[in-house]
Amino acid sequence: MPHMADLPMPTVGPVSRLAPKPMRFVLNWGRRYSLWVFNFGLACCAIEFIATSMSRHDFIRFGVIPFANGPRQADLMIVAGTVTDKMAPAVKRLYEQMPDPKYVLSFGACSNTGGPYWDSYCVTKGVDQIIPVDVYIPGCPPRPEALLHGIMKLQEKIAAESLGDRYTGPRADGGRS
Repeated sequence: MPHMADLPMPTVGPVSRLAPKPMRFVLNWGRRYSLWVFNFGLACCAIEFIATSMSRHDFIRFGVIPFANGPRQADLMIVAGTVTDKMAPAVKRLYEQMPDPKYVLSFGACSNTGGPYWDSYCVTKGVDQIIPVDVYIPGCPPRPEALLHGIMKLQEKIAAESLGDRYTGPRADGGRS
């Protein structure tokens, strides 16, 4: 009997490309409208995130559940605020704890590029320096409507994605078997 360490890691291999188009549509629809959010609020942008989850803007109507219990129950990380070099390893570690497929929204000028603190010796020049980002939302701080727009852009991206392409990259032959 092989040891667990000797077994290959499961992958989303070529079989996902053979799934019928209606099945991929249903799977993407489920991921698109059931985004559990892990909010990594680091500064003032986190207040705008909270405002977006309240009744006036109510992003639950878009299928976004605002507060996952932790990174292991979330599939969307929203990084809101200044990422310092000291906090960067924690952001990366929590991102790695999220199950696949996982998505990241960079919310605000500070998480996008370092914002007004970009020239500080201790500020990471954008969260994309440590983890991959799917959607950038500009502003200082961005309005709740900007976050809603960013979520809709992410949902459009999810609806069009193929899991095989997400994990292995597009094939050279255009995806034909």
